[in-house]
This record gives sequence, C-alpha cells and structure tokens, in this order.
Amino acid sequence: MQLIPIAFSLLLWLIQAVAGGKLSPTDTTTWGEDNSRSGYSPNHNMDPSVVGSAQFDQLWTSKLPGNYKGTAEQIFHQPLVYTLDDGIQYVFIATSQNNVYKINAKTGTIVASRNMHIPFLTQEVVPCLDINPHIGVTGTGVIDPATDTWYLAAKTYEDQTDQVKGLDNGRYFFHAIDVNTLAEKPNFPKPIEGTVAKNNPRRVFQSGKHLQRPALLLSGQYVYAGFASHCVQYNFTGWVMGWDKTSGSIVERFSTQGGPEAVTVPGGGIWMSGGGLATDNKGSMYYSTGNGYASQLHGNPVPGRQPPTALEQAVVNMKINDDGSLTTVDFFMPWEKEQLDGADKDLGTTPFELLPPETFNCPMAKRMGVVTGKSGKTYILNLDNLGGYQMGANKLDAIPQAPIQNENSVYAGAGVYPLEGGYIYINVIQYQTHVFKFSCDASGYPAFTKVADSPEKAAYVLGVGHGATTSLNGQSGTGLYWMTDVDGYNLRIYNAVPQSGVLKLIKTANIPGVTKFSRPVFGDGRAYVGTVQGLLYAFGSPVNLPLTCTSPNDFGKISIDSTSTVKTIQCQANTYTQVKSIVLNNTANFQISGLPTLPLDLPAGQNISFTAVFKPTAPGPLSVDVAVTTSSGDNKFSPRTPISLKGIGTSASPLLAVNPNTVTFNGVIVDQNDSGATESIIFSNVGDGSLTVQGLDYSIVSEKGPYITPNTTSAGVQVGPFTFTQIPSTIAGNTDSIVKINFNPVNTGNFAVYVRVRSDGGSKIFDVFGTASSAPSALLEFEAADGSGRWIPYTQNSPPFTFGNVFEAQTKSLKMRLTNNGSSSAGSLSVTVSKPPFGSSGIVGAQNGRDLGEGTNLAAGESETAVLFCSVPKSQVNVDSYTGSANWVMNLGDLNFGKQSIQFTCNAISEQVGPLAANGSAVYRYGGCYKENDPDRQLKVQLFGNDPTMTNDKCISACAAAGYAIAASEYVDECWCGNRFPKTLADEIDCNYVCAGNSSQTCGGNGYFHDHSHMSLFSNGKAQPPLPNVAPSVQQSYGEYSYSGCYTEGVGGRALANKQTASDEMTVASCGAFCSDYQYFGIEYRSECFCGNLIGNNAAKVAETDCRLTCSGNSTQYCGGANRLTVYGKSGSSSSSSSTGSSIATGTSSSAATSSTVNPGGPTAVPTVAGFASQGCYTEGTNVRALADAVTANAAMTVEKCAAFCSSYTYFGVEYSSECYCGNTIGTGAIPATDNGCTMVCSGSPSQLCGGGNRLNLYKQSKSTVTSSTVTSTTGTSSTGTSTSVTSTSTSTGPAIVQTASPFAYQACYSEGAGVRALAAKDTASGAMTVQICAAFCNDYLYMGVEYSTECFCGNTIGTGSAPVTDGRCSMTCGGAPSTICGGPNGLSFYKNTGSASASASGSLTRSSSSTSASTSASATASGPITVQSIPGYGYLGCYNEVPFGRALVDLANPIASDKVSVDACGAACSAYTYFGVEFSGECYCGNTIQSGSNLVAGTDPATTQCNMVCNANKDQYCGGPSRLNMYKKGLAGPSSSSTSSTTMSSRSSTTSTSLARTASTASISSTGSSSTTTSRASTTTSPTSTSRTGTSTTSSQTSGPTIVQSNANFTYTGCYTEVSGRTLKTLALASDTMTVGICLNLCSNYQYAGVEYGRECWCDNTIASTSTVALESQCNMKCPGDLTQFCGGSSRLTLYTRKPASGARIAQFQADTPSSTSGSSTSSTLTRTFSTSQSSTTSSQSSATSSSRLGTTTTSSSFSRTSTTTTPSSSSSSPSTTKTSSSSSRTSTTSSTTSTLYPTPSLTLSAHTYLGCANATNPLALNAVAKTSTSMDLETCHTLCTSYNYGLAGLQNGDTCYCGNGLQSFSALQDERNTLPKDSKCNFPCAGNATEICGGKEYLSVWNATESVKIPPTMVKQVGYYPLKGCFNGTVSTKPLLNATSTSLPTINSAENCVGYCATRGYAVAGMSEGNACKCGASLPTNAEELPLGECNVVCAGNKREFCGGKEGKTLVYVMDTGSVDTEGKPKSLGELNEATVKPAV
Repeated sequence: MQLIPIAFSLLLWLIQAVAGGKLSPTDTTTWGEDNSRSGYSPNHNMDPSVVGSAQFDQLWTSKLPGNYKGTAEQIFHQPLVYTLDDGIQYVFIATSQNNVYKINAKTGTIVASRNMHIPFLTQEVVPCLDINPHIGVTGTGVIDPATDTWYLAAKTYEDQTDQVKGLDNGRYFFHAIDVNTLAEKPNFPKPIEGTVAKNNPRRVFQSGKHLQRPALLLSGQYVYAGFASHCVQYNFTGWVMGWDKTSGSIVERFSTQGGPEAVTVPGGGIWMSGGGLATDNKGSMYYSTGNGYASQLHGNPVPGRQPPTALEQAVVNMKINDDGSLTTVDFFMPWEKEQLDGADKDLGTTPFELLPPETFNCPMAKRMGVVTGKSGKTYILNLDNLGGYQMGANKLDAIPQAPIQNENSVYAGAGVYPLEGGYIYINVIQYQTHVFKFSCDASGYPAFTKVADSPEKAAYVLGVGHGATTSLNGQSGTGLYWMTDVDGYNLRIYNAVPQSGVLKLIKTANIPGVTKFSRPVFGDGRAYVGTVQGLLYAFGSPVNLPLTCTSPNDFGKISIDSTSTVKTIQCQANTYTQVKSIVLNNTANFQISGLPTLPLDLPAGQNISFTAVFKPTAPGPLSVDVAVTTSSGDNKFSPRTPISLKGIGTSASPLLAVNPNTVTFNGVIVDQNDSGATESIIFSNVGDGSLTVQGLDYSIVSEKGPYITPNTTSAGVQVGPFTFTQIPSTIAGNTDSIVKINFNPVNTGNFAVYVRVRSDGGSKIFDVFGTASSAPSALLEFEAADGSGRWIPYTQNSPPFTFGNVFEAQTKSLKMRLTNNGSSSAGSLSVTVSKPPFGSSGIVGAQNGRDLGEGTNLAAGESETAVLFCSVPKSQVNVDSYTGSANWVMNLGDLNFGKQSIQFTCNAISEQVGPLAANGSAVYRYGGCYKENDPDRQLKVQLFGNDPTMTNDKCISACAAAGYAIAASEYVDECWCGNRFPKTLADEIDCNYVCAGNSSQTCGGNGYFHDHSHMSLFSNGKAQPPLPNVAPSVQQSYGEYSYSGCYTEGVGGRALANKQTASDEMTVASCGAFCSDYQYFGIEYRSECFCGNLIGNNAAKVAETDCRLTCSGNSTQYCGGANRLTVYGKSGSSSSSSSTGSSIATGTSSSAATSSTVNPGGPTAVPTVAGFASQGCYTEGTNVRALADAVTANAAMTVEKCAAFCSSYTYFGVEYSSECYCGNTIGTGAIPATDNGCTMVCSGSPSQLCGGGNRLNLYKQSKSTVTSSTVTSTTGTSSTGTSTSVTSTSTSTGPAIVQTASPFAYQACYSEGAGVRALAAKDTASGAMTVQICAAFCNDYLYMGVEYSTECFCGNTIGTGSAPVTDGRCSMTCGGAPSTICGGPNGLSFYKNTGSASASASGSLTRSSSSTSASTSASATASGPITVQSIPGYGYLGCYNEVPFGRALVDLANPIASDKVSVDACGAACSAYTYFGVEFSGECYCGNTIQSGSNLVAGTDPATTQCNMVCNANKDQYCGGPSRLNMYKKGLAGPSSSSTSSTTMSSRSSTTSTSLARTASTASISSTGSSSTTTSRASTTTSPTSTSRTGTSTTSSQTSGPTIVQSNANFTYTGCYTEVSGRTLKTLALASDTMTVGICLNLCSNYQYAGVEYGRECWCDNTIASTSTVALESQCNMKCPGDLTQFCGGSSRLTLYTRKPASGARIAQFQADTPSSTSGSSTSSTLTRTFSTSQSSTTSSQSSATSSSRLGTTTTSSSFSRTSTTTTPSSSSSSPSTTKTSSSSSRTSTTSSTTSTLYPTPSLTLSAHTYLGCANATNPLALNAVAKTSTSMDLETCHTLCTSYNYGLAGLQNGDTCYCGNGLQSFSALQDERNTLPKDSKCNFPCAGNATEICGGKEYLSVWNATESVKIPPTMVKQVGYYPLKGCFNGTVSTKPLLNATSTSLPTINSAENCVGYCATRGYAVAGMSEGNACKCGASLPTNAEELPLGECNVVCAGNKREFCGGKEGKTLVYVMDTGSVDTEGKPKSLGELNEATVKPAV
C-alpha cells in the first residue's frame, strides 16, 4: 500500500469524519469538529502568531433576547458554524428557552430567530438544579450540509398554553429546521413520548424524567440522540434514539437497560457532559454510559463480544445497520464497576473520543479511543476490542494501557492533537491540565506518557470544559490547545506542544457566565463561546481598520507588456493613526508611486493618497495587496490595512498553455483490457488571436530530447505504448482543446514519453508516465486454530475456516490474511467487495468493519490482515457442544478470485465436570434451571452450604458419591441432592448467580425478575420424574395394603402402637414399607408413621376431610391430619377398633385436678410441681401441636421429669403416658377438654396422670404469662363429690412474631441478599426449629434470622441487597413452634443481638459489663460498620494515605496500638492535638499537622478507599486500613445525630479499668474515653483486659506475628481441618473473647482431639467427623483473641490437635498453659511485646505473657521497649524455660550472666555481611525473593539462608522473619539514623533466637549486605518511592553544581534508597549521588543539565555494593520526584531494578 504523508492523511480523515456535502472548510456543523469528537480543527485559519498577539481579542458579543418569565436564556447547545449559499458564514444557536437563532458569524447580528415551544421548568425535577431554571434544548444539534437541515431535540410540555405543568406532562420533540429560514422541515417535529424500547418492551420513554444532553450524531441517512436522567433520579434508563433524516420515522429505540431487571432499576444514562455520540464512519457507533444498578455481571468476567443487556458504566460499540437500526457488538466496563456505582462515579462523564488513527496507532492497537470518568481514570481503549469486563489478569481491565489515574474527577473530553507525534490533554477538576505524549512500547502497545502540566489549575467546582486543538492547515509547529473554565480565565489558549514540562499560555479572556462543559467552536479565523447569561462571545483578529481606502481597485483588461492608466488610491483615517509603511507585496504586474513621506501622523478624517498602475506580464486574472502598516494605539483597530489591486492580462497574439503538465497511468494490467487506459490533457489558447499548432515532438529520454519520429496510424500518433489522438491544428482565441492519450502496454514495466508542443503562440512541454503490471494474484489465508502459526489457504472447494474448540465464557481471535501473491511486476490487488461479519448475530464475527474493507489496495508482495473472533457466551457446565458460523462476502481485483462467501466455524465447548463417561462427557448432564420452593423445598437433602469453594463439579461429585441421581447448586454456595426432578423447569435466565468457587459457573439464581429462588440442576438420567401437578388425593392401596379410612388417635393409647418412625420424606409407600411386618399402618401430621396389628384404644373412623394433610415426601398424597391417621390394612384384616384403654369411671371424675387432695382410689393429676401449676386437661391444637417448642419421650415419664425438661418454657404438658411437650404459647385450637380424656397413668409413676389420647395434662409456670391464649381457672366443689372443674376462656391469636429471644430482639422481615445470603456466617436447619433454638445457635453473632419455617442463619454483617420488606412474605410458622413465625420464602424474621434484655432503645449491642462504654456519634445499624462522622470536638476529614517515607501524623512520640482502639478512644487520647487518625483497626496517631505526602484518597466508599477495617474495640466503626487513616480534625463540625450507640470493651466480670498506651507515651486510651498524660518514659499505664469466665486478666502482649502453636504437654498439632456438613468435633467446651490455644487444650484434656475455630471457639471430641478433610493451612488464619501471636482456626476451619500417646515425651508448655499463682488481680503494663526465650533450648518460644483460665487470672507486666532483663537458664528441672520480661521502668539493660548487644552500629559486620541500616517495610515486600519465619531466627541464620540462594541483601523483621533479595523494592529506603541513638532506632526487636542481637522492628528491616559471599553484578535502582530514575548527568552546569540545595557524605551507608530518603525527608524533589558516597539534593533539575550515557555513572554505592551511586568526577545519578509515577495504591507503577547491560562497575 502507498504511504500518505500524515498531515495530508489527517485532512482526508477529517473530511471523511465530517461526511459532509456542501460545506466550507471553516464551518463546524457538529460537536467536536467531526464525528470522531476529537475536537481537532486544522482548517479554521488559526495562526498562532495572530492568536498570541494583541490583534486577537473579543470581536463582539451578541445578546440573545429570550426572556421567559423575566429570566435570560442559557446556551447549552454549543454553537454551530455554517456558510450558506449567499457566501455568508452564520452561527446557529438553540437555548434553554427553546429559541433558535441564526447569527452573522462576522458581525454578531441576529439575522433570524424562532421559538419552538415553551420551556420545561427545572422545578419539576428538584433537587436537580444542574440546569436551572429552564430546560429546553440542552444537547448540541447537527447540521446536514447536504440538505441545509439543522436537527435537534427540545424539551417542553404537552400543553403549550403555559397552563398545565408537571413532571408527567413533560414532552420531547425531535426537530428538523431549515437553516435558511429557521422554519420546520416537512414531516417534523416528531414527538418522542411513550416510545417503547425495541430491546426491552417494558421500558417506555418518559420525557419528564429524561434529559437529552449529548450532542446529536448524523450518520448517512440517519440522526441519533442519546438520553440520560436528571441527576440519577426516577426509574430512568439510557436511550439511543434514531430517526430517518427525511421522513422522521424512528429507526432505533434502544434502552441501555435491556432487562431482565424491573423497570424501577435505573442506570446506564448517556450524557457525557454534553459530548457527542461518535462514529468511525465505517459502520460503528461509540458512546460511554453512567452508573446503574442492575450490575448483571457482578464480578463475573465477560468478554467484550458478549455484552450484557444492562450497559452501565460502559463504553459501547454498536454497529449501524443499513436500515439505521443498531446492534451492540462490543463493550468495556471497568473492573470495579459496582464500586463506582456505589460512589456515583460515572465512567460516562466524558465522551468516548476516537483518536485519529493516522497518528495514534500501534501494532497491537491500530485504532484507539479515550474516555475519562469521575473516578479520575483515563482509559485508552482498542476500538476493535474494547476489553469486556474483568477480562484482564487478576480480573482487572483487559485494555492496551493500564488506566491513567488523575487526581480528581474529570468531566471534560480529552483534547487531541495528532501532529508532532501526538498528544492528549486531560482537564482535571481542581487540578492542572495534564499533557500526555503518545508512543508505542516495545511490545507494540500504546504508551501515553505524562510530559507536562498547565501552570493553572481548573476550577474547584464542576464546569471545566472539553479540550479543543487547532493547527494552521495541518502544519507542524502551529498547534494550539483551547479550553474554557467557569473560574479564573474563562478562555485559555496554549501552545499545543509543551516546553520543559509546561504548557505555555499565550492568550486568555474573561467570559462571565461561561457555560460549564463548553468547548470553543471555530469559524473562519474566529472562535465562539456561549454563556448561561444569554450572551454569545466571538473572538478573533480585529476587523476594525484604521483607514478607509479605495479598494478593490480593478484595472480591467490590459495587454501583456502594456501599462494601464494611472489610478489614484486614497485613504482616510478613521481614528488618529500613524502610517508607518506602504508596501506592494509583489511588483511583477503592478507598480505604485507618489507615496507620502513616512512615517506620517493622520488625525481622524484626514487623507493620504498615492498612485498605482497595472502592467501584466502574463495573461489571465492577476491581483496583489498593498499593505499599509499603521499604529493607532488602540487594539480595537488592526495594525494592517490591505488594499487590493486586480486586473486581467490579455494578449492580442495567440498564447499556448498546457494543463496538466504531467499525465500518469498507474497499475495498468497487461492484457486485462484490450483497449488499455485513456487520460486527457488540455491545450489552451489564452491569447485573443487564433493559434496554430505547428507540431508535437516526442522523446523517450528527457524533456530536452533527443526526439524521435512517432508512428502515425489511423488510430493516432503512437509512441511506444502511448497513442495520442484529437491533436488540434488550430485553436481559437481564449478556447480549449482536449487531447486524448491512451496507454495500452503489451509488456510489464515503466514507460515515459516527453512531449513538446510547438505553436505560433509559443511552445510547452508535458510528460506522460505509465506503469504496466502483470495481473495480481490473491492469496487468502486463515490462521490455524492449533496455535502452530500455520496459515491455511482458501480455495473455493476448501472446508470452512475453523476456530476449533472454544470453551464457554472465552473468546478466541484468529487472523485472516490477504496477500497480493502476484509476481514482482504485479499490479495492486484491490478489494472491490467486502461484507465482513461485523456486528452479526452468533458467536463468530469480525473485529471491525474497517480491516480488509472495500477500497483496500495491496502492492505486489504486500499483505493485510483482519481479525475474526469466536466468542462463546457463558453457559452451564455439562452441556452439549454446538457449532457457530459466519460468512464474509468478498470480491477482489484478481479476476480469477470471483465473488466468494467465506465461511468460518467454531465449536463451542462446555466444561465437563463430575464423574465422566468413557467418551469424556459428564455422566451428570445439565438438566436446566428449576424453580425452588414450589411451594416447598424441591430437593430435600442439602450436603453443604455457605461454602466459599462451591462449584458445580464439587456438588455433582458429592451427590454422586452419596448415591443421588440429581445434584443441584443454589444460592451461590449451596449443594442439594435428590432422586426426583422438581416440578417446574424455568428459563435459563432465571439462574443468574455465579458459583462462590468459580465465577465462570452458574449456581442457581433469583429469577429474571429477582423474585424467586432457582437451582441449576444436573441429572445422571436415573432420576424419577416430577410429581404430577395434580390435587392431592388418598392413595387407595400400597402393595397388599388397602386404604381403610381416616381414624382418630386412640383414647387410652396410640391407635397403632407397635412401631413408629418419622421422616421429612414421608410417603404412603415409605410408611408401608416400614410397617410391612404388621397388619396395619397409618400416617399422621404429614410425616409420622405408626404400625400395629390392630387398631386399638377406641380409635374411631371419622370424616375423610379430617385427614387432609399432604405427605411431607409427596404432596399429591394425603398423610393424615392432626391426631388423625390415614390407615391402611392388609387384605382380610378387620378395621374394627379394639377397646384396650382404661375404663372411664362413672363416679368421681376430674377434668383437671387443682387441689392437693389425692384421690386414694387411683392416679391423679399432680397439682403443682417445680414452680408449675396444673391448668387442667387440654386438647391438642387444630392441625398443630398444643405445645410445639420442644418434645421428649421416656418409658419412665413422670410429671417431675417433664417439668425439669421444660423448665425454661412457660408451659409443659404430658400426653400418652410417656410423652412430654414444652412451649411458650398454646397452639391454635388447643382448649380445655370436656371429655375426661386425661386418664392415662404416667409410664414412670402409677400414681400420676400423664394425659391421654390427644389430651395433655397442662402446666404453667407461675412466674410467666401466656402470650397466645388466656387461661382462667375457677375452682369449685360439686355437691356430689370432690371433683374439681376448670372453666377456661381461650383467645386464639394465630401464629405470632416472637419479639425477644435472649439475647436477640426482633427487628423486621428482611429479604434475602442480591446473589448472597443476607446472613452468611453460620447456618443450621431443623424440622423442630424455633426462634429460641436459632437464638441459642447464633448467640455469638450480631444478627440472626429464621426462614422457611426450619432454617436458621447467623452473621455479623448483612449481605448486599438485603433490606426490610412489608410484602407479607414472613408468614410461615416455625417448624418446632407453629404458633410463632419463622420467616418465609426468601424472607427472614430478622433479629439483632441486644446483649441483654434491657438493651438500649437505639439497638446498640451492649453486653453486661462493668466497664465504661465509649459513645459514638452514630448508632450501629443493620447495615454493618460505619464511618464515624464526628465525635465531641472532632469532625471527619476523610480517608488519607500514609506518607511513603514516614507517618501522616508524627507529633505523638510513641503512637498507640491496641485491641482497645476505637474512634472515640483515639479522639480522647489525642485531645491535645489538632488531628487524630485511626489505622489498621487498632492503631491511633495524633498530630498538629498532616505531613506532606498524605492526601485524601478519592472516594467515600470504604471498600474503594481501603479505609475498611473495623475497629478492634468497636465492630460497628471503621478504623482505617492498610496504610490508610480515617482522619479527624478538631473543631470540624460533623453531621448531627439524634442517637448514640453503646459499645463495651470489657468482659462480663471485668472490674479493671483499661487503657491503651506505649511506654513514654504522651497520650493513652481508656475505656471511658478520657485522656491521661504520662510524663516519664518509665511510667506505667493500665493495659487492656482480656476476658475469663470467672475473673479478670490483663492484656496479651503483641509479638512478632501470629503462628500456629505446634504442641503442648498433651497435644500435638494435626492440621487445619474443614467443617463440611456437620461439626468436626461435637462438644463445644468454651466460646470466649480470651481464647488461646493453651486454654482450649487444657479444657479438652479428657478428650482425644481438641480444636479452635473462629478465633474464640474451643471444641473437643474423641472422634473426628468423617466429612472433615484437611484444608490449606493458610485458611486457619484467625488470631486468638487471648493471644494475638497464635492462630485459632478460621471460618469453618479448625486448628486441630491430637492427644499424644501416653508414653510420649513431655515438651515445654507454653506460658498460656501455666496459670499464675495470682488470681483475680490486675497489674498495669504498657501495650507492647513480651519476649519469652528459652536459653537452654535450640528453639525460642514467643507467646503472650497473659493467661486466661476458668478459675483465675494471670497477670504479667509486659512492655515492648528497647531494654530487657534476661535471666540465665536455671538448673532446676521444674523450670522448662527461661523467661525474659521486658521492663518499662528502665532504659538500660539489666543482664544476669549475659551481656546484651541489642543495638549494632552501622559498621558492625558478621559472616562477611555489612550492616547497611534500618529500612522501612513495604507492600509489595521490600526484599521479595525468599522469606522465612522461625522461632529460632538470628543474624547468622538469616545470612546463611540468603547467601545459600545467592542473594546479596538479607533483611530481618519482627524479630523472627528473614527476607532475601538483591535490591530494596517499592518505597523501601534506609532510614537516616546517623544522629539516632541505638535505643531510638526503628529497628529494635531482639532476635527470637538470640536476644543479644537485633532483628528489625515492627514494619522495619535490619538490612545487611553480603559484600564478599555473593558475587552478583550491581544494578541501577529504577525507582525509589515517588522518585524514578532520571538519568546520569554532568555534576556541574555552567561551572555551578548540578544540585546545590544541600549535600552530605555517606561514606559507609550511601545507597539509592538512603540518599533519596535523605532528600525526601528534607522536602527536596531531586536527589543525586556521585563518587559512591556523596548524596546531593535540589529543588529541581536545571533545564540545561547535560545528560550523559548511563554507563558513565558506574561507581558502586559505599553502603550497598549491589547498586550504582553515580560516577567519578562528580557525575551524578539523578532521581526526580514524580507523583504520577505511582498507582492508586501508592505503589510505583514500574517496580524492580534497571539492569543496564552497558553499565560496568568502575575499576
């Protein structure tokens, strides 16, 4: 292909982008100059020399007259500039009052205007006041030059009488306006109201709720407009509407919310701050969208070619079809989409702009675009592969260049300058404009590098405008960058190419009221800007001339070489003017004379004159300007007045002209066309006389000959392959003659003929060139799918090109290559027809419609490729494969190729999991998405739930192993099994949840409309069909049994009393099989089965309707009723009832005995027992148990046993002699019996009555009240005996909501979460579920909920999407208490832990404690922890980052770290300071200033700002995060609050006041929030207390980091074990906030196994559940609250220990296992570490000095100071270890027998290692090659480890951890501690294995350099913190030092990290090193600094032989601070070291 110069190709690109017809080059008819929206304008005569001069200024302002209701109109529609047929350029404006204007572009005169409608009022959409007070035309329209039509959209009301208003009466109209008259075109305007979305019929356009803000797009025959909302209000959606530009018919009505979400789910608005929809004019439309709340993808990666239906936070590519409709083909969505939604950070605040591809292209991204959003991230996207969602590594963005993070939100579209290498400009709110230069990196990807900033900052309020650029006709060096802003200079113009890192400002202007988000619009040398004050401004070079001169001066026709008559030219001064010069620009044809003496002062009104003559030297029109240069002292007047002279030169004689002077024939194919190719040339006679052509001379050598004789034939004059015809002999005066030239070669090659035309009017020469080629040959190939790199050629008979197998949710791209495979002489191969499958339906398509498009030309041997893709949508596993295909229709210039339809196929494959068949396919095939809860659970067996590793393969394998035919995944993390298909097969879209363990799989869902649970089901083909959907009925027979009828239960015993069972899967068949050995079987209460050989105890047949409860295992069958049996008997059996019960006495009877008199004649009802009083004989309930909360049965039942069993309930009852029931309420229908039915003696006491058949002897606790029934007892004496009767009244209230179940209180009915469980920490299920059972189960959690009658869930946070509902879904009765409510389908009866029955009204969690609570400013709510906005005296500033080289707050000498830290506690401790901050959950810092480098992290969402760690002492508050502080300032008012929450920080029995402080601290934290001050480093404060069950304990001290305790005297660590479908260990020994491994092992001393879980739970057992398996050790990662140095299991993970054999050797116990002899006492201690070192062992044990036991408290004073007291090993055998206790009362070391050398000096050496110093730790790791943690760590161990791996640096941290590497990474730098005493070093932890040595500190490393042992070449450190390497520079600049701010010599510790740290801590931006030991700092690097090759800086560092530190003779290695060199997390964007092969160490 031919290369075209960039400037020319850019002009071509712009012409194509405009796609105009009748159009002046200086017109602007659409927003952003053209459809690419890039804003680059090369053709508007903007000369930088003029724009930057005083001549360029405001030309005029035009006041628009609109004044609706007394308010000026506003201009949001940006100006459009267009030249009409009258030759005048006009500006077209539409306003917020729906007025349209036509304005003279030169003068500002309003030529025409019209009002279209009354405007819509902003008051309708309050509080959205962004456009106020009127909303009319707010989107920029577009002018069609082909039809002189202006298209726009206007908002108004349906009623135009200005009477009826209201949101629902708002209306939008689409207008087509004639630009000549401003009249409406035929067929317009068109209403939009009520338009139904084509892609979502449930979405209807509502004009009142929507806003048309983006600029309109004209593409061919169609016009498109985008819509969004008013401030994200109402149930809006983004819309793209399309109209036919002629008829006005709607061709597209697309909603960005395509479903299935409800229409109330808003989002996806298209507004782009007024920017425009874009197109590449090749069939693709692009735009960006705002936030939304469908969030369909929800963390599930999706390729761009599989766009979701909800296009929120996206850049979208849509194909524009031939009929104007649109097809979504590609998309990009930021990986953090949902976080951006939550923060309302639209991606679509700026338009997506297409960058000119002639400049902005790279091998891996040939076309690209740019967009920036509210998040401040600038995205560079590949137009042909936008990137999809989370398709990059680690589920990040898959885009060509990592996002560029700006400091703040961006609303302005980028400025784009495509010349001089290419630049883009980003205008950031409140910050400078950033300039990025384009290049391609070594991998072929784009690299936009920040090279400059503007000197000025943008406004602090929204409104900085979109960037625009101009050049003077595409010339390099003429670029300008333009922008508007609402503050400061409102118009700013810069040189486009920055110099020395700065944009040069050359012109400014003030424009009051400039419209926000404006973009300057250009006409002919003028720029236009609108305002919200009704004014349009024009800027340009002044048109006011100081002189009025006679001009133009026309001399008429004058013969050549003749002279015209003299003309006098006169000029009159319009103002006082000094004439400086009068110059004729060209003297060839005109002359002037008679000039006055200059300079000459002319008062206004005076004249000057001179003369001019015309003396033409050539024929034709001739002209020239006389330039009069003046000076008037007034910038309104031009300094130059032009005077035009013109005339026509004539010749009386003939005069020959030839045009063109060169004719070229390119690429003519030999023998392809018999007649060859023909061109024309013009012979002209420009003279008056007739011209005679005397002859033509031909040469094939040169224009000078030699000439040859041509071959003259009847066909013409032939010279080689050229034939000349129609050669004239004469040409009349002033006429033309056309000569034809034919080129018809017979051979290939290059040909030329040079022709001289001789005539009597002179001679002329022209050249003719031709290139003859052989025919091109097309070779079309497709890339092989196997990755081999082979290319498969296409032939007409070849099979389709294939992608091979592509797995679901994957995209595979392959190339098709077209090559001109002709000979070296072949002509270009053209693509004449190309219809790629771009935007086609199906899984196969073309990447774009541009590559190999029509018009492509390929020279011989040249190739071009197009990319096709197969993008398989996400599907379920275990489905069948299928084939997708597409066709590309193509024809070429190769005549042998012909028109072809090229087919592509792709085999879409689903993953096969679970048991596999022999052919590799899954045994369990996907059966579909089935409805759950239809109406009950469809699959009854749950193998596991709440499993974070849940996948379909895991569930299928588990169900298969258990023998089930069906496996189903549900609710993200649940696995259910069964053998029968559910009832209802739903649509696939109803299963929309991703599996917890694999986001590419689907695990059930909540339905298309999010209204019902669904399961993803798999079957092995052996499952039973679903039960028929028929009404239940009585099964008439089973086997040899026949239905006998509905029977009552027996009166004196069970009707069927031989055998019984119960099951949730009960059916007639299962009961019949169970009772197969008996004559009868019967079923009652749905699930209870009874067997017998006779129907006894007076059971009687009753009405069939009494047995109407459906079977629990088959809803189509009846299984009895309440106390009613569906009875079946074997053939021949009698159904008569046998009377075997006790006879009923006819004398004295008692329905309920309440007196103490015992009937001596037999058993009686016990009147009182254990606080219960008899209530009489009661019936069972109606379809429910009378008492349903608990039940037991005992063959020796007595009333006393039942009373003891039910002691915690209000009621108990005994029934059927041996059954005992408990409850807090009496079931519906249970009433006092009147049939004397309580006559059965207790099975364990013949003297007591224990109810009867369906009758209970009922008892009530005297201290409680009945909640659902009122029982009134009346005792009287009968005249005939001693019987006692009871008269009762019962008020049935139905099932009730339990209001309290200790320690929980009812909150509301809550929905389940969106894709997650509302409460996900812990769950259980039971058919006997009650609220009380669930409350006991969830006792340790903040929340609990019951659901579906039988399910219980616990949690400390509420899942996303869960919220209170009032739709009545919580209406299901509890499985174990039918009189109470236990949630419902997808609804939880929701409870909150109040801590005690007297919980505060605010609902805060307050546990019984004697400690003082700390108040916060906001109550904890059901939504989880909050960011506290204020406490007394302080207000919240935001989330701040830590300083890279230190702390943000540094005034507190010893910052506080504790498990007692909360916001309130830290504020109290820092009350003497201006600021305080909380960090890492438990750290508190104070200060009077915030140090430089600490800044507000963008955003307010804790998840995105990383201030998301809950406080140690208050789980309802956030306390910062990793290197993030929640920052508070004194005196800053926070939000008011009407309630406070109470949080305690102590144990149930604690009486110890707790505080939090460090030794030598000036602040402390106490539980009361008060501040105390210590004045001495040796002072002691009270330490935090831990909790024991019967006492008080002191704090556990911090050690070097948690580890897994390996053993104690009795147990050995076994591993980390899972909890799967049940408890691994069944006995819960203790759950405590002071749990340690030692406590648990002591508690389990009588068991075989012990395990700790969830940090605080201790479990024991003698067996391990078979379902438990070994988990990854890293999953047991929760610290023991009683000792933070130990791990105590994890979430559903146990740290498991096994008892040692009895003969095993006893090892030393941990300190926690040995209680102190002091009990119940408290000793104060500083909050620091205690080191316990066994001097007599090879290992050292580190643990807490605190022990909690059940009987007493161990108290140990502990501190983490820089001194120690060490005792030597004792000879006593009773002391297994020696304890070294750090003392806070002394600075010096007290040592017995051992001298402690804790503080090595920098010169200390060990094992050929040199100590470099103390370096800060970082994330990523400072030394990241090898790491090891050991309890026996010392210096020698670490050095040996690192040298064994050949690493040069060894670093020790936390006393026990060794890191290795070859260079410090990230922000790590050696601290400048030359003036620091050893005791004050940051590295101050004794080594765990040798307390006489130092092994780093908390977050600091002791760094050693292996100077001799490791031979590794030194490197250049690429970056230190914010300081990247700049280069190697000469040490002097003009005899002055390169860096002269400060310098120092670091003879032993100099390194890149140390020197940069030295300069950074002193506030210098530049650091430099030379000579290996010199460190220099400076404020900036001189601009004239001489850069040297890096190899010149080759001297290794004195303090680190692994690094270079400059060179000899002062040559300086320079690092320059660049805050843009780090990412959003504060990490360098490019880590590691720079290995320069050219750099060799100096000798």
